[in-house]
Amino acid sequence: MTTDPLPAVPVLAPDAGPRLDYYLVGAPDSAATVEGLLVEEFTRHPDFTTTGLDSAGWTPQDGWWSSAALSRGVRTDPDVLARVFPTSRREAEDVYRALGGGHLPDEPVLRTHFVDHQPIATAPPLRLGPAQPPAGFHEQRVYRVLFAKDLRAEQVASLRTAWRTPAGGTSNAAASGRLDEGADQITWDLRRVGHHLAWCLDVTVLLRGAAAEVVGSALADLTTVLRQHGLIPVTTERFS
Repeated sequence: MTTDPLPAVPVLAPDAGPRLDYYLVGAPDSAATVEGLLVEEFTRHPDFTTTGLDSAGWTPQDGWWSSAALSRGVRTDPDVLARVFPTSRREAEDVYRALGGGHLPDEPVLRTHFVDHQPIATAPPLRLGPAQPPAGFHEQRVYRVLFAKDLRAEQVASLRTAWRTPAGGTSNAAASGRLDEGADQITWDLRRVGHHLAWCLDVTVLLRGAAAEVVGSALADLTTVLRQHGLIPVTTERFS
């Protein structure tokens, strides 16, 4: 299960593949007893900030149903959060089959069960730090991805190893990393927020090229890596 210790992971998640997020729903603080599945997908602005959340739940007794209330509870109610665990598409398929659902539908079919869209309020990017990017880059973007749940010490160590975090680390950051993607540069810092009740990932992208697709790929891949370690994404904001 995703709550077990994890081996070192790639700097970014290998791609591709499904982009829906899968969760096991079970007994509090234990993914060993699974009652059903939760499937989610964020909707986004063209700059990759979050605009809303679609979701659907499934249990053997009720089949597929609108899980908007469950998704809200995951992010606002500690008791609900304790019952939901990130998982992979492959494990979701195994659980669905074991609970009598048969073959888990493909993602286009799963999206047809998204009934109650949840808007997420957004605001124009805040300007933090210098307005101009460093020399050699034409644009700088700074994002913050907020997460629910917690990380164990060994999970943080796994991330530090995978991301090659320097021994001294970054100020107030539990783990950090850097990736040169072609001519563009991506750096990120993982830290606790909210009086240690949640985590956030601050991502800075420096663009030399005209295409900004690298931004969406980096945010998605880093978020996937943290989901693999048990965190649940809440929203993606932009600071510049």
